[in-house]
Amino acid sequence: MTNPNIRFGLQIPLFTFPDVAPGDLFERVSDIAVTAEDSGFDSVFVMDHFYQLPGLGRPEENMFEAYTLLSALAACTHTVRLGCMVGGMTYRNPAFLAKTVTCLDVISKGRAIWGIGAGWFEQEHQDYNFEFGSFTDRFEKLEEGLQIAKSMFVNDTTTFEGKWFKVTNAFNVPKPVQAGGPPILIGGSGEKKTLRMVAQYGDACNVFGDATHVRHLMGVLDEHCARLGRNPADICRTRLGTLIVGRTMEEAQAKLSDRLGGATIDQLPADMQARVKGMFLVGDADEVGAKVQELLDAGLDGIVVNMPDAYDLEAVALAGSVLSTVFA
Repeated sequence: MTNPNIRFGLQIPLFTFPDVAPGDLFERVSDIAVTAEDSGFDSVFVMDHFYQLPGLGRPEENMFEAYTLLSALAACTHTVRLGCMVGGMTYRNPAFLAKTVTCLDVISKGRAIWGIGAGWFEQEHQDYNFEFGSFTDRFEKLEEGLQIAKSMFVNDTTTFEGKWFKVTNAFNVPKPVQAGGPPILIGGSGEKKTLRMVAQYGDACNVFGDATHVRHLMGVLDEHCARLGRNPADICRTRLGTLIVGRTMEEAQAKLSDRLGGATIDQLPADMQARVKGMFLVGDADEVGAKVQELLDAGLDGIVVNMPDAYDLEAVALAGSVLSTVFA
């Protein structure tokens, strides 16, 4: 297992940009990734979805296939790690997925991170005719897929027969560039299943929530590590959130209001207020720095952020500058 040592990464979940034609779409995404790399971000992630997610946009909005996009970004970048934040085990046969992630590692010369989860967006499964299954089914598939991929990363051939998947004498060559295979980042905050799998199979985790909730989750992860005999320090602990940073507090609040459709946080329903406060990092450099430090003090090693204005390369550069100062 290899700790990916993520300090701050950029997730790109939006691909519908103002004044960008479909034929120019990849060029803008590439520019975002390169700007992130040049600004100090150590990793770039994309979503593994076929539709835009509720809350971010409409299902008919632009969405790239994740691994096609990551492979193209590998040719445009040089230092950032690349991965899904996070992939769904339900979308691909796990042996095929292990092959795909291995190819990304080879193409990028050892920069792949395998971000993976159980899958949750039911509409995509229905429309694309992927089996969705029950909550229990999806987590059983995730665990079997982890076992298959970990074997295929290191062994000459893999044979596996489980409840959901069967692999017989499967080759995976060329092997990953990274010894032991790409680091495995498991996404989700589930205390019984997800964090136990992180302790058993993962090199990194990615959770949600404010500092209080993060501190609780890190304690749960430590308990799983103790039961399984895993050194908890071997696991890179990260959190996904939305970053809205401005050169002034007023600029940041204006960006937030634009993201909220013209509303302020106080005008939102109570449940939405709690969600925004738990997910968003909003402010100028000092305010964002203080909020990130609070999360690090809660037990994180790093953060991954998405930005509603990432199409603005100056905004990405500002974010990189602010976060570089925090992690200096």
